[in-house]
Amino acid sequence: QVQLVESGGGLVQPGGSLRLSCVASGRDFSLTIMGWYRQAPGKEREMVATITSGGGTNYTDSVKGRFTISRDNAKNTVDLQMNSLKAEDTAVYYCNIVARYQYTFWGQGTQVTVSS
Repeated sequence: QVQLVESGGGLVQPGGSLRLSCVASGRDFSLTIMGWYRQAPGKEREMVATITSGGGTNYTDSVKGRFTISRDNAKNTVDLQMNSLKAEDTAVYYCNIVARYQYTFWGQGTQVTVSS
């Protein structure tokens, strides 16, 4: 049914950029909060950025000014532009959608590795 497919992860050098993309399908995604979370080895999953259906955004402090989240409601996509990447950004990044009636959907995750 509902499926979230991420793409864009990979290996990048410090200071580089990556753009993650998530394509959602299987239901109406209007009035949802879409976001990106990440989980580094040995750490808990944390919110990176979220965006409402109206375009309101929220970022964790460590990525402010470097990452930009965006969504296309017509295409049911949410992207995360990541610039000035640091080694500490290394993690598995997960696409997330929170819908009405307490529905939460997750993508399978995409690995982002920032290293020389």
